[in-house]
Amino acid sequence: MLFNSISFLCFFPIVVLIYFLIPKKARYLWLLFASYYFYMSQNPGFALLLLFTTVITYASGLMLSALSRKRKPEADCLKKWVVFGSVFANLGILFLCKYIPFHLLVPVGISFYTFQALSYTIDVYREKTASEKNFFRYALYVSFFPTILSGPIQRAADFLPQLQTLAQKKLWDEKRIANGLFFMLWGYFLKLVLADRIAVFVNAAYADYENLGSGILVLAAVLYAFQIYCDFAGYSCIAIGAGTVMGFELMRNFDAPYLAVSIKDFWRRWHISLSSYLRDYLYIPLGGNRKGQIRKYLNLLLTFLASGMWHGAGLHFVFWGGLHGVYQILGDLLRKSLPQKMTQSSHFALKLLRVVRTFLLTSFAWIFFRADSLQMAFAYIRRMIAAGGISQLFDGTLLGMGLDLYEWGILLAGLFVLILADILKNRGQELTERVMGKPLILRYIVALCLLAAVYVYGMYGPAYDAAQFIYFQF
Repeated sequence: MLFNSISFLCFFPIVVLIYFLIPKKARYLWLLFASYYFYMSQNPGFALLLLFTTVITYASGLMLSALSRKRKPEADCLKKWVVFGSVFANLGILFLCKYIPFHLLVPVGISFYTFQALSYTIDVYREKTASEKNFFRYALYVSFFPTILSGPIQRAADFLPQLQTLAQKKLWDEKRIANGLFFMLWGYFLKLVLADRIAVFVNAAYADYENLGSGILVLAAVLYAFQIYCDFAGYSCIAIGAGTVMGFELMRNFDAPYLAVSIKDFWRRWHISLSSYLRDYLYIPLGGNRKGQIRKYLNLLLTFLASGMWHGAGLHFVFWGGLHGVYQILGDLLRKSLPQKMTQSSHFALKLLRVVRTFLLTSFAWIFFRADSLQMAFAYIRRMIAAGGISQLFDGTLLGMGLDLYEWGILLAGLFVLILADILKNRGQELTERVMGKPLILRYIVALCLLAAVYVYGMYGPAYDAAQFIYFQF
């Protein structure tokens, strides 16, 4: 069941209506049932792996909690073995599903819910969160339907207390519900009006890159950066908005990433739940920046290589992650070698230059992410450099790649709205909050305009066959 499918547009209102009407103590059980129904709609067999991860990490939490009360050297040793067993079992399943060739169908969302469940085990071990005694409540934490397929990856310390106090929450809050619905609507705009429209052109370019000129290939590389942003940020907005409607606060996943002034800054803004996860559970345990500069750079490289592997088994994903690690290392060396006024100046021209440089570097790296293989990525880059010429942008070739002049006009207008929204966000003014702070009539006008844009200009595919979100494959 995809967020942009008719089935979800029927499923979500029914779930919310029943959630609001049933007895308070039954709310989490209803959400657990709805979450498993939602996940099993992808493939009923996937639920067995989800249940396996849930049982293993739940039991690990209880054992760690029991051992913590003993406070003996033997107990500390046993705790490490419990964590090792939980990590080994869950990463083992993840590895078998994603990296062994005979698996034709990878369970959707397995990378997300596995990382989320393992963070619970590790946080209980570190005593950053208490173990959850209620199995069904814990199962909902792992399987919560807005986040299970593509995050944001929730921390137990943030989400489990919300479940534990669910019976005391005031569910009907008109302002909160309106804010959540508007956030969902913004997510649908990003996905259906922008991401899926860009995909038409980008897919055509990558399918026939050997016969295209530099101008179109550069444009496709740049637009893919916007496609993956709109696609994934769109999913995150829908997930966060759905959670908000039901009274949950979910982690924000994007913060105007293409306005970052460095690659380091980009990763503070892009897929925040994953980048912060890798920082806390991999980079810092490896030693972070506490063991000298060489070790720091090695830790950075290992962390980004792991990020690439998390996205997929292909070498092009690993190369993409490694490239970002190299970017970070070179960026750190550059900051130390250049005058501080050049690297930290708030002068508009210098800041704009850093933003453009960072965007171009990330757009180049996305070529490896988008390509079907490492060989294809290098072939695409060679063609992009060697083909030369921009004549295909004007001789009709561009308009013959799925989008006519009218469609390009819609796309450019939509990108203008996105960039404007991100500029506001970069200044600390979230678009949703800004709109919700306006008079009621203006809020309705903005919401209706956005709804009309999604309905009229959304790309729904043949016979309304919803296009899958990019990050579902991870």
